[in-house]
Amino acid sequence: MKRTKIADLLTSPELNREVCVKGWVRTRRGNKNVAFIALNDGSTINNIQIVVDIEKLGEEFLKPITTGSCICATGLLVESQGQGQSAEIQATAIDIYGTADPVTYPLQKKGHTLEFLREIAYLRPRTNTFGAILRIRHHLAKAIHDYFDTQGFYYFHTPLITGSDAEGAGSMFQVTTLDVANPPRTPDGKVDYSQDFFGNATNLTVSGQLEGELGAMALGGIYTFGPTFRAENSNTPRHLAEFWMIEPEVAFNDITDNMDLAEDFLKYIIKYAMERCADDIAFLDKMYDNELTARLNFVINNDFKRLTYTEGVEILEKSGRKFEFPVYWGADLQSEHERYLVEEHFKRPVILTDYPKEIKSFYMKQNDDGKTVRGMDVLFPKIGEIIGGSEREADYDKLIQRVNELKMSTESIWWYLDTRKFGTAPHAGFGLGFERLVLFVTGMTNIRDVIPFPRTPKNAAF
Repeated sequence: MKRTKIADLLTSPELNREVCVKGWVRTRRGNKNVAFIALNDGSTINNIQIVVDIEKLGEEFLKPITTGSCICATGLLVESQGQGQSAEIQATAIDIYGTADPVTYPLQKKGHTLEFLREIAYLRPRTNTFGAILRIRHHLAKAIHDYFDTQGFYYFHTPLITGSDAEGAGSMFQVTTLDVANPPRTPDGKVDYSQDFFGNATNLTVSGQLEGELGAMALGGIYTFGPTFRAENSNTPRHLAEFWMIEPEVAFNDITDNMDLAEDFLKYIIKYAMERCADDIAFLDKMYDNELTARLNFVINNDFKRLTYTEGVEILEKSGRKFEFPVYWGADLQSEHERYLVEEHFKRPVILTDYPKEIKSFYMKQNDDGKTVRGMDVLFPKIGEIIGGSEREADYDKLIQRVNELKMSTESIWWYLDTRKFGTAPHAGFGLGFERLVLFVTGMTNIRDVIPFPRTPKNAAF
């Protein structure tokens, strides 16, 4: 008999029929006459109950069916006699695919800490918590693709191996085929990258933005959605060495268009997740963050407040609040500052614009005041910045002047600069860290808990 997913059975009104389910045992309880097996197959956070007549199947046969074992159960789908589920299966046959030793199976007991589960990332998707997170992650990714597709954007694949540092931060993973213990040297003692696979120094990308801009200048509107890498030796709850980024770029958009796009985009994907992941979000709301649903609705139901960085700093300076990090014009605002503006002052999501050029990237369009650029950050409750973006500098002379001010090498970005020579046009875009979004939608507090296999300093085991 063909397998039916548990999610489909629990939402189906058709009872009193033979069904086949396959999954992993969450619990088994009962008495000498009847056993109750809670089975989950990952299609929903809810289990289906398998009712087993011990006299028919035998007590010895049931002994290996413990928490973590994998079985196939066939039987009659009927209305449940107990509370907590709408339907259950009266088993007529059970096949055991794989057992799980109760002594050594790490998930035998409930109540494991998130820290412990990070140590067994290869098993944690089987828990309710991580099953919920991973289903939400899937639906958010689906929503992102759906949104951009309906808006006429093209999915644009940018390289993972690059010779440029889009952010200018320098924290990149090197890619090389040279013998790292004894690399070839030039006469002046430097590593001779001309003998490397690509003929020059290359790294894993920190962003697809620069290449994405090239796509926008040909296709009109594109978005990237792929892995990016930062070699920062950071062990905070907000940093990963490997994470995913969404980066739309749009020709002819200015900073206002960029803000409109970001707000509409975020509301769409959060609403999408709330509609399709209601059970999972309700579980996380109950178990981890009882303000989660309210916070998601807070974003959907409020217009985002827009103001300049200068106005935001003035509000913070006059707030009377003693912040851990001092506030002054020119400071790179911290999460505590951003959250104050969102949660306490405006009580709605905030978009800050027109940042000091000294704290923003070289490619942002410069304002006429000579001090600020048309950058923007979208600020959310609990996490602060969730999106960073800007109108891009389209003027070649201004862009090259800024590159020279920062003493950047033009050798690796000559192609990017050239686009300002050939049919340049206004354009804008932003970047959304996917894991930061999943953090917000799930209510989790550590970014290592919203990606299946977190890559962090000293950790790439599985």
